[in-house]
Parts: sequence; C-alpha cells; structure tokens
Amino acid sequence: MSARTIAEAIDPAKYNVLLIGITKDGRWLYVDQVSRIADDSWYHSRKSAVLAPDAGLKSVLIFDSAESGESTTVSMVPVDVVFPALHGLYGEDGTVQGLFELAKLPYVGCGVLASALAMDKLYTKLIVSQLGIRQAEYASVFREELKEPDSVALRVEEKLSYPVFIKPSNAGSSRGVSRAESREELLDGLALAAEHDRKILVEEAVCGRELECAVLGGRQPRASGVGEILAAAEFYDYDAKYNNEESRTVISPELPEGKEDEIRNAAERIFRAVDGFGLSRVDFFLEDGTNEVIFNEINTLPGFTSISMYPMLWEAQGITKRELVDTLLALALER
Repeated sequence: MSARTIAEAIDPAKYNVLLIGITKDGRWLYVDQVSRIADDSWYHSRKSAVLAPDAGLKSVLIFDSAESGESTTVSMVPVDVVFPALHGLYGEDGTVQGLFELAKLPYVGCGVLASALAMDKLYTKLIVSQLGIRQAEYASVFREELKEPDSVALRVEEKLSYPVFIKPSNAGSSRGVSRAESREELLDGLALAAEHDRKILVEEAVCGRELECAVLGGRQPRASGVGEILAAAEFYDYDAKYNNEESRTVISPELPEGKEDEIRNAAERIFRAVDGFGLSRVDFFLEDGTNEVIFNEINTLPGFTSISMYPMLWEAQGITKRELVDTLLALALER
C-alpha cells in the first residue's frame, strides 16, 4: 500500500519510475506497472531484477525468464535515485541502505547507522536516555535466557509491574508485540517475540494518548504538527494499523498548553541523535494524570498509505503527497 501510494505520487514529468517488488522469501521481481501492486499480480512476474552493487554500473539488471528452449535475455537499466518503500526487517534496518551505499546510488531516507539504530528498540532507548527525554521503563531479555523462563520472569517482575508490553527489539509494524497481565501471559509473549528476534524488550504499560510527529529534512530537519492515534484494538497492532477501518487518526488534536511544542522539539532532537536524514515519524505518549510526554519509538520509513499519519501530517501543513515525495527525492539527490 505504501509502495503504490509513493509510485503514484512521483511526478512523471520529472522521473521515469522503475518498480521492483521484493517477495517475503527475498526474490526481487521487475514490476511493469503500478496497477499490479494493488492486486498482488506482481508476484507472478516472469522477470527478476537485480540491483547491481557495482558502483560503476549504477544499474538494475532485468532477467527475462526463458521459455522452454530459449535463452535468458538480460537488459541493464540505469538508475539515478532509489526510493525504498519497505517496512521492517531488510527495509528500514540499514541492510538495503548498505546495498545502496555499495552501489553509490542516492536513496531516500535515513542512512545505514540511523536505520539500524532506530530499528532496534533497545539501542534506540540507550541513545534517547542520553537526551533526558522520558521513555517507558523497560527490561531487556535475550532469547537464550528463555531456557530458564521463570528466572527471566522474576527479573522482569522485580523491575516492572503488570501489565507490560513485550516487543521484539527488531520488528516492524508491531509484529510479535503482545500485552501481558500475568506471568503466564508474559512467558507466552516472550516466546512470541523470540520468534522475531533474539533481543526482546519488556516495557511498562503507559496509560495515555498515542501521539505522533513527522520529521522532514536533511541537516536542517523540521517537525510537523502532532497527530493522535485512536486505535480500534487494545493497542495499535498490525491489524489495527492496516486492516481495521475503526482505527482513526486525528490531525491537530487538542492538547494541553505547550505540549505540541514539547513533542515537536523532542522529535527533532531524537531524529538528530540517531543521525536521521530525510524522513522519520516519532511516536509518543501523553500520560494520563500527569500530562507528561513519554517517547515510544522512531520509525525511519513510516507508513505511506493514504491513511498513514506521516503524509497526513504534512498535508495538514499544505504539502501534498506529490510535493512530499518530490522533496524526499530531492533530499536524496542533494545528499
């Protein structure tokens, strides 16, 4: 959904768009038209595509699968700039960004370091702890420690009170995240998170409003206004984000005096601290009772669908999706 929105927003008067889809099992396929993204027919493409890491080529190699008895044909398409419309592992964790660096190709978004840091929730917390910005209390757990589950549970319980959230340190779109209100649910949640990563984060449950702020720019980034998530589910999980129409976003919600500026300032500081570039969405809680701002996480390739907060926040500032995509591509080329 993000890829389609971005592809349709790219100005055809300025750019020729080359679409490459990456399947869940890691195959790279040439996609001949945007409409094939919507109906998933791109999965059946006969043409594979390889982004050459050779910096002298700066090209995509397209292989047309041979019919029986025919040889495979190869074509080379020059590339000027890459827009990675990818979420989660291998998309916003620095790995594909490293490939772009090897190929010496300009690309949209954060670099290798910022992508890897922001994708890893545990290491993001270590960075943000140096800024004096409040964040949820947490305990870290490693997969190998789960051989002694009761010992792990006791250590978590000594630091945190139920309910808690269990999250893989590296996973996008809330995959592998669960909420626990007892030791039994905690152990189930740890097992689920361990399917996604060896590093696991257990966090205190913060009761409060879910607020998000978009950051855009290069070495002089700027923050948008603030948006609020009204999740249909108990928390904003994968289904609530992408499939549940009852989840709602509110642009420019009413906030206590000074809190919007505090969130915008914190978003910019966190973006700079992880060495961000191009775009990120920074998520916070406004705690019930205290109205304290609590940092949740930073996403370096946020959702870009028609109902995603990142483009909606900039549209509220008068920047259309086409202008936003154009700005991001210009920033990539400038860097």
